[in-house]
Amino acid sequence: MTTRLRDWLFSRQRYWGEPFPVVIDEHDRVFAVPESELPVLLPDLDDFRPSGRPEPPLGKATDWVRYSDRLRRETNTMPQWAGSCWYFLRYIDPKNDQQPWSPDLERYWMPVDLYVGGAEHAVLHLLYSRFWHKVLFDRGHVSTPEPFRKLVNQGMILGETEYTGYQDEAGDWLSAPVKGEVKPIKLEEDQVVKKGDGFVLAADPAVRIDARAHKMSKSRGNVINPDVVVKEYGADSLRLYEMFMGPLEAVKPWSMKGVEGVYRFLGRAWRMIVDAEADAIVLDPRVKDVEPSPDQAKLIARTVAAVTDDLEAMRFNTAISRLMEFVNAFTGQEVRPKSAMETFTLLLSPMAPHLAEELWEILGHEETLAYAPWPTFDPALLKDDEVEIPVQINGKLRGRVLVPADATREQIEAAAHADERIIALIEGKPIRKTIVVPGKLVNFVL
Repeated sequence: MTTRLRDWLFSRQRYWGEPFPVVIDEHDRVFAVPESELPVLLPDLDDFRPSGRPEPPLGKATDWVRYSDRLRRETNTMPQWAGSCWYFLRYIDPKNDQQPWSPDLERYWMPVDLYVGGAEHAVLHLLYSRFWHKVLFDRGHVSTPEPFRKLVNQGMILGETEYTGYQDEAGDWLSAPVKGEVKPIKLEEDQVVKKGDGFVLAADPAVRIDARAHKMSKSRGNVINPDVVVKEYGADSLRLYEMFMGPLEAVKPWSMKGVEGVYRFLGRAWRMIVDAEADAIVLDPRVKDVEPSPDQAKLIARTVAAVTDDLEAMRFNTAISRLMEFVNAFTGQEVRPKSAMETFTLLLSPMAPHLAEELWEILGHEETLAYAPWPTFDPALLKDDEVEIPVQINGKLRGRVLVPADATREQIEAAAHADERIIALIEGKPIRKTIVVPGKLVNFVL
């Protein structure tokens, strides 16, 4: 292909994925069709079966292929990768009918901040996207040599853990791993118990069990149908559990018990705000329009700070743990400030959007929470007024004392000396040395 034709094709990238807008003469020389004939559309075909000849099925459209007496159309089309590998560039300027994108907009938006994809995806879309982008960069159509600034590969979700025990010819149980002629027995979850880093037979804890989670496949019959999970537990439970399973990058086995666990958490979150005993869906009477107490204000601030930081770092599982701690703390309180419940709902919304929208409306808001600002916090509330200091004697922990967070060495030592348990242990014994590490420990060397 000539340099002129390559330049022409690159200048008309909006037609990639369609037939090549070129024609070929009897000497296999390639010519561009007039721009007035763009885009070149595929003809209607009733028969797409291979003809047995080297030409593709499109060659059967003889009238379409014959462009003129001496010119024929190119019957090979660009692969679908050609379009899917630069879609992010078209998103920059999707309504531009003169250019693939505006150079000014491309310089403003590119590169993409974050690319999330599975490890297998990296061999497909990611690899081709980088290839096409580098070609475009070499030809001056984009301003960055790489399309994506940061890559995160999420871990694969495996099927549920499968438990296998082994018996010999006499029917006696053998501990895994085993060798030789043995009979594998598939066990149910209630037949095994966790012991240390592995599993053992519930009926005989001396027998170790093989526990493995395999990649989901039809042949193993371990595929989880998300439609079934959504029907039984709701979309929010499915979404929340997938984020709660563990670190995003880790390979994790599926567990229906885990789905049930987050489903119960969402139920507790609902009952923390909604009156579960009322005939209608109304606020729980313990939700009051009052200012949070000092302890509640600290808990709210720490939850906002932790969840915000976890979401920024894509630590979704620990963010959900923080929300669970919040629910546990407020469920037992007789006064639940409405502002605290609103903050919790906003923090929950990225992970359980459907439930959060319902709670937001019940809390008295007519507009969707999508337009509400993300919660903020007072950094001063993250600091403790008092800290607990371990007290050691000859390097062994013997007690703990509460002191002001900004206590001096002298104040910490005095508090340790005043503790009744410490007094009893050191009374009448000479102290050779006192080690004080502010905020950390006190150690009396006798």
